[in-house]
Amino acid sequence: MAHAHSLKRILLNLARSKQHPDGSARHGYDLVAPLDAEGRLDPSAWHDAKALCRVRRFWAGEPDMMGHLVHRAGGAGGATWLFDYDATQSDDDEAGYRLAQHVFRPGEYVSVRDDEGEMHTFKVVTVTAA
Repeated sequence: MAHAHSLKRILLNLARSKQHPDGSARHGYDLVAPLDAEGRLDPSAWHDAKALCRVRRFWAGEPDMMGHLVHRAGGAGGATWLFDYDATQSDDDEAGYRLAQHVFRPGEYVSVRDDEGEMHTFKVVTVTAA
C-alpha cells in the first residue's frame, strides 16, 4: 500500500508562452500523485493508490475537467504518465512529456500534450501533502 505521506497535491500553472507572455494561473492542473524522495512520480506507490491519483484540468473559459493520473507501459523511458478524463475512450487523454524523469518541485517545469496534440509547458507552483 502506498504511504499516505507519498501522495502530494501538485499545482501546475501554464508557463510563459507566445499567447501568455507572463504565464497564466488561470490555465493548469491540480493533481494528486505519489512522489518518491527525489520528487519524481512513483509508479509502485501509484499502483497501490491509483484510485486516489486524481487530476483537475482548469482552463479559462472552459469547464473544469476531472480525471485520473494513469501510468501505462510504453513511451519514452518505457512508460507514459497521462491524464485520463474518460476511461471508455482515449481521445481525451493528455500525455505528459517524459514525466517519469521530471522532478516535481516549485519552480521546475513539465510539459503536457493536450487532447488536440498541442504541447504546453507548465511551472510547478506548489507541492503539498495531499
